[in-house]
Amino acid sequence: MASTSGGRGEDGRPPQMQPVRSLSRRMTRAGTMMIDHPNEDENVIDSELVPSSLASIAPVLRVANEIEDQNPRVAYLCRFHAFEKAHRMDPTSSGRGVRQFKTYLLHKLEKEEPTSDPKEIQNYYQRFYEENIQKGEGRKTPEEMAKLYQMASVLYDVLKTVVPPARIDEKTHRYAKEVERKKDHYEHYNILPLDAGGAKTAIMELPEIKVAVRAVSNVENLPRPKLHSSSTNPDQVEREETRSFNDILEWLALVFGFQRGNVANQREHLILLLANVDVRKRDLENYDELKPSTVRKLMDKYFKNYRSWCKYLRCESYLRFPPGCNEQQLSLVYIGLYLLIWGEASNIRFMPECLCYIFHKMADEVHGILFSNVYPVTGDTYEAGAPDDEAFLRNVITPIYQVLRKEVRRNKMGKASHSKWRNYDDLNEYFWDKRCFRLGWPMKPEADFFIHSDEIAQHPNERREQIPHGKRKPKTNFVEARTFWNLYRSFDRMWMFLVLSLQTMMIVAWSPSGSILAIFEEDVFFNVLTIFITSAFLNLLQATLDVILSFGAWKSLKFSQILRFITKFLMAAMWAIILPIAYSKSVQNPTGLIKFFSSWVQSWPHQTLYNYAIALYVSPNILAAVFFLLPPLRRIMERSNMRIVTLIMWWAQPKLYVGRGMHEEMFALFKYTFFWVMLLLSKLAFSFYVEILPLVKPTKLIWDMSGVNYQWHEFFPNATHNIGVIISIWGPIVLVYFMDTQIWYAIFSTIFGGIYGAFSHLGEIRTLGMLRSRFRFVPSAFCSKLTPSPPGRAKRKHLDEQVDENDIARFSQMWNKFIYTMRDEDLISDRERDLLLVPSSSGDVTVVQWPPFLLASKIPIALDMAKDFKGKEDAELFKKIKSEYYMYYAVVEAYESMRDVIYGLLEDESDKRIVREICFEIDDSIQQHRFLSAFRMTGMPLLSDKLEKFLKILLSDYGEDETYKSQIINVLQDIIEIITQDVMVKGHEILERAHYQSGDIENEKKEQRFEKINLGGQNDSWREKVVRLLLLVTVKESAINIPQSLEARRRMTFFANSLFMNMPDAPRVRDMLSFSVLTPYYKEDVLYSEEELNKENEDGISILFYLQRIYPEEWSNFSERVNDPKRIFSEKDKTDQLREWVSYRGQTLSRTVRGMMYYRMALELQCFQEYTEYAAHSGYLPSASYDEFMNRARALADLKFTYVVSCQVYGNQKKSSDGRDRSCYNNILQLMLKYPSLRVAYIDEREETINKKSQKVFYSVLLKGCNKLDEEIYRIKLPGNPTEIGEGKPENQNHAIIFTRGEALQTIDMNQDNYFEETFKMRNVLQEFDEGRRGKRNPTILGLREHIFTGSVSSLAWFMSNQETSFVTIGQRVLANPLRVRFHYGHPDIFDRIFHITRGGISKASKIINLSEDIFAGYNSTLRGGYITHHEYIQAGKGRDVGMNQVSVFEAKVANGNGEQTLSRDVYRLGRRFDFYRMLSFYFTTVGFYFSSMITVLTVYVFLYGRLYLVLSGLEKEILQSAIVHQSKALEEALAAQSVFQLGFLMVLPMVMEIGLEKGFRKALGDFIIMQLQLASVFFTFQLGTKAHYFGRTILHGGSKYRATGRGFVVFHAKFADNYRLYSRSHFVKGLELVMLLIVYQVYGNSYRSSSLYIYITFSMWFLVTSWLFAPFIFNPSGFEWQKTVDDWTDWKRWMGNRGGIGIVVEKSWESWWESEQEHLKHTNLRGRVLEILLALRFLLYQYGIVYHLNVAHRDTTILVYGLSWGVLLAVLLVLKMVSMGRRKFGTDFQVMFRILKALLFLGFLSVMTVLFVVCGLTIADVCASFLAFLPTGWAILLIGQALRGVLKGLGFWDSIKELGRAYDYIMGLSIFTPIAVLSWFPFVSEFQTRLLFNQAFSRGLQISMILAGKKDKETPAPSK
Repeated sequence: MASTSGGRGEDGRPPQMQPVRSLSRRMTRAGTMMIDHPNEDENVIDSELVPSSLASIAPVLRVANEIEDQNPRVAYLCRFHAFEKAHRMDPTSSGRGVRQFKTYLLHKLEKEEPTSDPKEIQNYYQRFYEENIQKGEGRKTPEEMAKLYQMASVLYDVLKTVVPPARIDEKTHRYAKEVERKKDHYEHYNILPLDAGGAKTAIMELPEIKVAVRAVSNVENLPRPKLHSSSTNPDQVEREETRSFNDILEWLALVFGFQRGNVANQREHLILLLANVDVRKRDLENYDELKPSTVRKLMDKYFKNYRSWCKYLRCESYLRFPPGCNEQQLSLVYIGLYLLIWGEASNIRFMPECLCYIFHKMADEVHGILFSNVYPVTGDTYEAGAPDDEAFLRNVITPIYQVLRKEVRRNKMGKASHSKWRNYDDLNEYFWDKRCFRLGWPMKPEADFFIHSDEIAQHPNERREQIPHGKRKPKTNFVEARTFWNLYRSFDRMWMFLVLSLQTMMIVAWSPSGSILAIFEEDVFFNVLTIFITSAFLNLLQATLDVILSFGAWKSLKFSQILRFITKFLMAAMWAIILPIAYSKSVQNPTGLIKFFSSWVQSWPHQTLYNYAIALYVSPNILAAVFFLLPPLRRIMERSNMRIVTLIMWWAQPKLYVGRGMHEEMFALFKYTFFWVMLLLSKLAFSFYVEILPLVKPTKLIWDMSGVNYQWHEFFPNATHNIGVIISIWGPIVLVYFMDTQIWYAIFSTIFGGIYGAFSHLGEIRTLGMLRSRFRFVPSAFCSKLTPSPPGRAKRKHLDEQVDENDIARFSQMWNKFIYTMRDEDLISDRERDLLLVPSSSGDVTVVQWPPFLLASKIPIALDMAKDFKGKEDAELFKKIKSEYYMYYAVVEAYESMRDVIYGLLEDESDKRIVREICFEIDDSIQQHRFLSAFRMTGMPLLSDKLEKFLKILLSDYGEDETYKSQIINVLQDIIEIITQDVMVKGHEILERAHYQSGDIENEKKEQRFEKINLGGQNDSWREKVVRLLLLVTVKESAINIPQSLEARRRMTFFANSLFMNMPDAPRVRDMLSFSVLTPYYKEDVLYSEEELNKENEDGISILFYLQRIYPEEWSNFSERVNDPKRIFSEKDKTDQLREWVSYRGQTLSRTVRGMMYYRMALELQCFQEYTEYAAHSGYLPSASYDEFMNRARALADLKFTYVVSCQVYGNQKKSSDGRDRSCYNNILQLMLKYPSLRVAYIDEREETINKKSQKVFYSVLLKGCNKLDEEIYRIKLPGNPTEIGEGKPENQNHAIIFTRGEALQTIDMNQDNYFEETFKMRNVLQEFDEGRRGKRNPTILGLREHIFTGSVSSLAWFMSNQETSFVTIGQRVLANPLRVRFHYGHPDIFDRIFHITRGGISKASKIINLSEDIFAGYNSTLRGGYITHHEYIQAGKGRDVGMNQVSVFEAKVANGNGEQTLSRDVYRLGRRFDFYRMLSFYFTTVGFYFSSMITVLTVYVFLYGRLYLVLSGLEKEILQSAIVHQSKALEEALAAQSVFQLGFLMVLPMVMEIGLEKGFRKALGDFIIMQLQLASVFFTFQLGTKAHYFGRTILHGGSKYRATGRGFVVFHAKFADNYRLYSRSHFVKGLELVMLLIVYQVYGNSYRSSSLYIYITFSMWFLVTSWLFAPFIFNPSGFEWQKTVDDWTDWKRWMGNRGGIGIVVEKSWESWWESEQEHLKHTNLRGRVLEILLALRFLLYQYGIVYHLNVAHRDTTILVYGLSWGVLLAVLLVLKMVSMGRRKFGTDFQVMFRILKALLFLGFLSVMTVLFVVCGLTIADVCASFLAFLPTGWAILLIGQALRGVLKGLGFWDSIKELGRAYDYIMGLSIFTPIAVLSWFPFVSEFQTRLLFNQAFSRGLQISMILAGKKDKETPAPSK
């Protein structure tokens, strides 16, 4: 049953009449719906598919379904009542889906048996009340009672409709009143049943909860607000005006009009917060009130940002506490007020300072109501009390939301420039200025903030949704301009440093000696001083950019800020003029370095003007350096709000609310400064000696060369010094100089990360051997790190050899749970589970019982040792046995366990005496050192064999009891016989003694010894002992490889290793921080259906078959589990288990939820351990039963942990007629029912009639699973559709964040997983937030490492897995320490929840600019004074994309995101406000990495176009053949540019280091070699192109968007057309351009250049080209299979030929795709179009150069030759256009005419070619060269045409451009397809590719060749068979 929380709903209707379910807009006819879901219970469907406009009838239908079996006739009445109510609500059936639903309901009613007996429903109602409600009071849970009361309420409603009022008897009336009175106390609750009666729940009995409830319920001295009712009913008026309030939040709701759902939600939130904070480190005795520090601490955390905001604006804080007030109560009023504002703020939660403003005004009102009752300005008394519970939403939130909505419309779905509209940041920063107070309170609708620029006259017929026009509002503080200059503007200090360093090195290298010491020569030094002039110009550039790029925000800036921009610009301009003038004056008076410094002191009046100018110029920098060395001083000054300090800081940096005082302490500063000083020294030394110095000599020679002959028409033939050549040579080198810092960063971060990782104890236990050798220390390490110290026991600092029994007991509980979870996950088999379990040491064994996998083969080895032992001394044998640590334990345990098992079986006293005597003899002989003389060791193997047989019989499932018993007796007698006769020297004496002692000799003849046995004591612990003993005796060396599963090994070794790493001590569960986990979900897979498992792809491969081959061990473990006769699974259960098995190996929501719910399991176990520990310490076990123990544990788990999944479209999926959506809904519902503490939040979309118009209304709703259905807990109305405003994922998180609880919040994506053993460490991690661990500064985000679990799927997935693993481990380790620039890169980071919800949330959501929403949370946290750490002792699982196309789409999304970051205010502010070295770290680990990737690609272009210029102009030939240069080999070295794929190659470095650290360097080296053999370099080089393309295009033109990658298993072949669409513009076009460059360079330089030099220079270029053109096909399954290739060609041709048009998707038509590829150009600005045209002009160089080299040109270098070539080109295009037009115009009607035209054109062409060949000397080579010349020109025309789309459409040329584009795509497609087709002809190529792609799986038995050929064995057994 569903309810709104808190009684009446928003419209005053009782809860059973409240709307319950959201409905999708798509509703088919009901009859169809029923047919769509034949497997589902029809009755459930009707109540869950109610149209949104009739939502209030859903509870009635639910009741009808519930009572259908008990009383069908009453159920009929309920349905009839629902139908009538529906008809009343919508008589015309105008609502969406209403007509279909009413028709369906009518048909259903017609089928059923009607009733009209009024007594029947009355009797049923009375019986229902008596049997369920009366008897249930105090017995049933609050949850059950809530359902019953709601059912009773609905039944009475139906009864009133059916039965006339006069005929309702008194008893029914009485029951109904009782229900009405009590039902408010039985609401569905979330965690705390605050109002519930019924049986007491354990959580409400916790003292901390009781105290918190009491504090929140303290309403003494709160005045009753005056309420005005709008009702005309006097009773209603009286009831509304005297509404009572039971707690502080209800009082605030009455005053301000907060919604009931919001109040109920925040009440629970506040109570849980108070309870969790208060109970920490507190004695539970005499616990009757909150500590004063609790509320104070919460006040400090919640209002730190508000107080800071007040200080910044220099206004008084309204957190006022008048003398004599109840401070605690008033504090709770303030906290409650903030929470209620935040809980209802919807999208405004992203604007923290806007919330501060709202709170500021409302806190002032609260103070007025409580203490003055007079308005401060007008003197009016407060008329407190809101008219209804939507007043706050309507009057405060909705107006601000509407402003956001209007701004977002300007965004044009991400197409408009960022500067054209105001995003979240702009609107929030409006409140960073005192001008925000002009808004007033209540907020004035006419205020500047609300009067939107689009408020112009609207015509009656104009749609409201149209894009707003008119004058727009200015941006606030910052304009996101789309230009590459942002990189310079944000990181100007870095570029200045690099440019000045380059200038210095070039001046020094150019000096005669070329030595670095030349800087001390006076003329060189004086030249070096020119860097200050360069610096002045760079500063001028910076100031100019600041003025230009911020111009759009000037109207919103203060005068002081504008003055600063202008003054900075004028100062920079002044220095740019003064310094060059001063320098020119000083040239006459040069000074050396020594002379310079000495004369500065002695004769300063004689100094040159330039020196004084420099001194003055650098003085601010010297001051900045002093501040850099004193970070505390800088921090204090930046954070100060004193006017004098603000004035001083005004020049240094503008006053801004964020980004103040972000300076680290001295030691951190030293660490990252040292890192960068070392790195920069290495980089500069390398650049000087390797890049710059070798080029200087050949440059000087070329500089001095004269009289060069050009082979083309040179426009500047008299230009001196061959400047073009020098630029061609130096261009690539300068680019490499600017890029290679990234390479040095990769090297240094690898070294530092490796060292730091080693010191953190990473990888100390990385193999099973290492685990076995250190396992004896694991229990004590576990107890030391992961359990709190028991009362009175100090923590051990060092792990000792001695093993504590208590440690083993505590450890075994957790370890065994860990092993059982791995068994449930099918990572280990039953046998492996038995070998891995640790028995909690019982009293009957004197030694520690280690898990059998450690003791494997110890007994057989000990037996062999004893049998073969030649010595006589016991001590020697025992020494040998004890030398092996675990062997001693195995021997003693085996002996004692065997003794106990046999002794326990015996019934006869004399038999027992024999066993006792044997044991006494053994013990005695050992003590007296005569064991070897008393026992023969040779008999031991025989005894071992018998023992094995004996134990196996004991464990066998006996059918025939007597047979079983006789078998045991026989073997037992054999054992005793072997012991007494073969092993013991004097064994016969014991038997004889026993014979005579028994006394009854006659009887002895009839009854044999050891014949009486007792099998009654066979309980679980006895059986466990026998199993363990059998394992000890039988398990041989094979157990060394236990477990078989690599994943199980990894988890065990990582967990054991983490126990030896540094982590905070574990607190008690009550003392730990409470936390929530939040997972956003949209429409991804939840659980695979049976159909999806068995659905075969084109090769006949199903997901199930694929996974069976990839995870063979896990499949056999699964089969063993479901087919185990002890676990009884029905066929349906087996199917469900199979679906889960597959889903838990994919990236599904069910996997994520299972992993996160381990937190709860771990918490319950920790609580249980603490209770038992406490009981043991107290000396008594409480009388509480195990169930009560577990109830308490669950209550504490509820108190500490909440998990919310935000299923944004759950409501729509529920109502959808689409099978997949319905499946998702059902699977999510099943998850809620499986995990009762799981909560699902969703955005409910309803149609409601407002002012007789149907309008969409949106709600945030929280659900839980209950009674086979979802139950509504809270419903909070929203001001509009939240996802319309920002990016989808952050908006999805934001709407659900109000339902999370606790002080910490872990963000988890739905492609993640968790592990039980890791969840056990959560309380340790949360202690990192604790005060005092890091001085005064606490972290605000804790970064955790991830394990990428998708690595085993294919080689590609393995590359990605390794790359991602290196980033989330070594990469983030270095970012956090020493660099201090780790941000939030996604999940599973843990946020300080209160810090972030008061500062804008856990992500940013502005459309497009915040595409990479996660990292902006890190930026925001850092800018607002937060601190982010990284911890590697805990990990969560994460899935990654596994197919080539998925990976590329993901990389494109991230590159887009980085492009947008480059434009953002966050990056600008961090770049400007970090100190120099931290800014370098920030740059090279975020946008700089992508810019460096782009420069790497750009270097290739600059290099090759430089070569093209040299070779076509003839300059290269002249220079290489020149006598002077010929002597010098230096130029050849210079020609060989930096290897291009070095960046991709060096990215592998951190990967190798991390694998080496965690798995060993031999494994790392092996992996590295295998990766290279599997063409990892090809893959990484290809992805380099993806990054460069999308990053560059985003900054130039925009066009970023969220790209869904899909997370399925990639076992399918991607068609050629798919690959072409995806990579054509990003890789293929660029690759083919480079091919042309390389061919031209080879052909025209071949005559004078050695081929070895060509190969040396261009090898890396050819590698890049090959990677870019063919990687998608190399990494495409079946990419070279002949049949697939043929199919691909047919498909591609069809796609190329199809016409486009409206509604035709890109997958169907080339034209649609071509249009979509130019989307970015449609919306780019003028600057983008101009740049696009300028870049296209490079293609004209080919034609210009090549035509002069044609034989037909006869070495003529006049401009006429080039002009003629254009004539030829235009003639060709004209002919093609004529043919094309002819085909269209004459194609059908004038067929003959068209043929004649074609014939004439052909003859004309032949005659022209004949003349050219015969008369003009044209050759075949010329024809081929013409293709090389004209193809690029045509492409240039095409690109320019696309950029000038509007103009060409107007001129009518657009169709021609389109046809030209189609022709080029045909040519490119054919060029790429031909080599693939040729290779597909050879079968071995396809086999080789398969082996290459799936090598990882091959090594584990995966026969992919068979799989991809589709020849699988159809008889694969299903587990159910």
